[in-house]
Amino acid sequence: MSSSRSEVKDGASAATDPLRPSDHIDSTDTGDGDINQPRLGFTGWMRWGWRQVTSMRVAIILLLVLAIAAIPGSIFPQRSADPNGVIKWKADNPDLFPVLDKLSLFDVYSSPWFSAIYLLLFLSLIGCIIPRIKHHLKALRALPPRTPARLSRLDDHRETVRASADPDAEAGRAVDVAEKQLKALGYRVSRYDRGAVRSVSAERGYLRETGNLLFHISLVGVLVAVGVGGGLAYTGQKVVIEGRNFVNILTDYDSINRGRFVGDDALAPYRMTLDSFDIKYQPPGAAGAGQAGDFAANVTVTEADDSQHKGVVKVNHPLAIGADKVYLLGNGYAPSITVRNAKGDVVTSGPVAFLPQDNNMTSLGVLKVPDGMPEQMALTGFFYPTAGKLSTGAFTSAYPDLYGPMLTLDVYTGDLGIDDGTPQSVYVLDTNPMTKLTGRGTDVKSIQLEPGKTAQLPNGMGSVTFEDESPKGAKDFTQSVKRYVSLQIHHDESAVWVLVFAVLALVSLALALFVPRRRMWVKATPGDGGVTLEYAGLARGEDPTLAAAVDDLARGHERLLDGSAPRNTPTAPKES
Repeated sequence: MSSSRSEVKDGASAATDPLRPSDHIDSTDTGDGDINQPRLGFTGWMRWGWRQVTSMRVAIILLLVLAIAAIPGSIFPQRSADPNGVIKWKADNPDLFPVLDKLSLFDVYSSPWFSAIYLLLFLSLIGCIIPRIKHHLKALRALPPRTPARLSRLDDHRETVRASADPDAEAGRAVDVAEKQLKALGYRVSRYDRGAVRSVSAERGYLRETGNLLFHISLVGVLVAVGVGGGLAYTGQKVVIEGRNFVNILTDYDSINRGRFVGDDALAPYRMTLDSFDIKYQPPGAAGAGQAGDFAANVTVTEADDSQHKGVVKVNHPLAIGADKVYLLGNGYAPSITVRNAKGDVVTSGPVAFLPQDNNMTSLGVLKVPDGMPEQMALTGFFYPTAGKLSTGAFTSAYPDLYGPMLTLDVYTGDLGIDDGTPQSVYVLDTNPMTKLTGRGTDVKSIQLEPGKTAQLPNGMGSVTFEDESPKGAKDFTQSVKRYVSLQIHHDESAVWVLVFAVLALVSLALALFVPRRRMWVKATPGDGGVTLEYAGLARGEDPTLAAAVDDLARGHERLLDGSAPRNTPTAPKES
C-alpha cells in the first residue's frame, strides 16, 4: 500500500515538475515509452559513412594499418626490387609459395588490399583537410573575439591600479599603448570600447593551425608522389663485362620492373661502355688480407646526340645519367671460354660471368651450348682466381686476385629445356634430364684449365679453351681474366617531390608543435582618482608559458606607460 502511494506521489511530482517538458516520459511510466527515431535512408547513411571515413580518428587508424600492411614487404622478397630473391624463395618453399603468392605477399605494394588501404587513407586525409582549410581561412579573416566582461574569471589574470588626475584620458592612452605593444609582439588586435571602459583584444598563433594543415597536405603530397611516381618509375638489372656495352632499351636488360605508365619507348636513349673495373685487395699477410678496400666501375656514356662523357660508379655513389641513377650492386670474374666442335669450328666464344661464392671469389658458372654440337651441351664449373688445394683434394681459392687462376669444368649433354620457350636463368642449369660426362660420379675427371690452355671434350665432341685476355708482353696472369659488374638502373622522377613534401612535413610539424596559440586582453576601467588595468590571457591547449607571457605583457605595458607619461602626471601603480 505504501509502495503504491509513493509511486503515485512520484508520478504527480514528475508531472508538476516545472523543469521538465510537458511531454516528458518518466522511466517509471508504464505507458508506451518507445522513441521513434527518423529513418536515415540511403542519403543519410552515405552522409554518416562519409563523416566516419573523413574523421581524424579513422585517418590515424588507416595510417597505422598502412604501416602494418607494409611489414610483409620487408619480410618477403618483392618482385619489383628482388626478382631473383622471389625465384629462390619459390625454390626453397614450393608448397607454401602458391598460397602466399595468391595473397600478393611478393607484390605487397601493388596488391589490391594495400592499394585499398592506400586510397582510403588518401580519401580520408582529403576529407579531413578541405573542411579545415575553409574553417581556417574564415578564422584568419575574422576579428579577434570581444573582450570578456569578467577577465578575473580567467586563470591567468593580472590587475593593477594606476593613479591619474584624468582617469578617462589615462584609460584611453593606456589602451592605445597596449594596442601598439601587442601589434609589435605579432598579435592581431581589435579595439572594443564600451562607454568609459576601453579594451583591446589580441590573438596570435594561427601559424600553429597552418602548420597542422600543411603537415596533412604534405602527407597527401607524399602519397600522391609515391603513387604517381611508382607508375612512372622503372628499375632494371644488367651484368656488363669489361669492354662491352649496355644500351638503355628494354631488350638489353637482364631483368626489369617498370611501372604501369612506362611505355616501351619511355626509356632515355643512351649507351654505356664498361671501360675497366678497378679493385684493390689487402695484400697477403696484412691485416684483413683479401678484403676489398675500394672498387669502381669506369664507364663511358654515349648520349643520343653521340656526345660522350666519362663516369665512375661506386658503391653508395651512383652515377647520374639524365633522370636515371646507375648503382653498383656487385662484381665478379668472367672467364673467356671458346668451344669448338669435332670439325674445329667455333661453336661459342666469349666471356662468361661466374657468380662469386665466397670472399676469395671462388665462383660458379654455367655455359649453355644449344647449337653446333651433335646434341645440346652445357659446361658447369668453378673458377678459382688463386687456386689452392684442400686436404680433401677439392680446390678452393686462397686469394681473390688473379695470382694463380684455374677453371674446372664438367660436361653435360641432353635437353637444356629451352626449346619450349620457357625463360631460364643463365646462371642455373637443370641437370635432371641431362647426362653427366665428366667429374664426380663418372669415370672421367673434370676438365682443369689455366689461361691459354685447351682441353678435349669427352667422346671426341671437340675442344674447350680458356682464353688468356692478358695484354701483349704480360709476365703474369693478373690481367688474364675480364671482370664484370652488376648494375642497377633506377628511374624515379618522383624522388625529388617526395623529398620536398617530407621536408615540408617536418617544418610544418615543428610549427604545429612549438607555435603557441593564445589570446590576450588589456582592459582599462577609469575610476575615482585612477585607472584599473587588467591583463588576461587564454591559450588553446596546453601552454605552460602563458602565465609568464601575461606577466611580461603587464610589465612591458607599465614601462611603456611610464616612458610615454605626460609631465606632471603622477603614476603610482598599485597591485591589487
